[in-house]
Amino acid sequence: MSHRQAALEITARYCSRELEQYGQCVAAKPESWQRDCHHLKMSIAQCTSAHPIIRQIRQACSEPFKAFEECLRQNEAAMGNCAEHVRRFLQCAEQVQPTHRPSTLEAHPLPAS
Repeated sequence: MSHRQAALEITARYCSRELEQYGQCVAAKPESWQRDCHHLKMSIAQCTSAHPIIRQIRQACSEPFKAFEECLRQNEAAMGNCAEHVRRFLQCAEQVQPTHRPSTLEAHPLPAS
């Protein structure tokens, strides 16, 4: 699984409904998605902030995340320009370990990838 999928996977697992609505809105409004879909982006943010692991990721990776949001603001028409920012953020997110792991994981540590 790539870095990109890992973080999206976390969001998708917990906030799939919000993510889907936002994605549909963005696709439907290529010129005005930032304005018209802002409320949906907020609902994803509210959903993700309810989950401790995502809170940890946002704290640990606030720098690359801010850089990514800044890039999106400057490249509304060309989100592809921010791929590198996304990659950096997701690489950071990959490193974040949940602080409260179930004991089953502690008994069988995952091999380092």
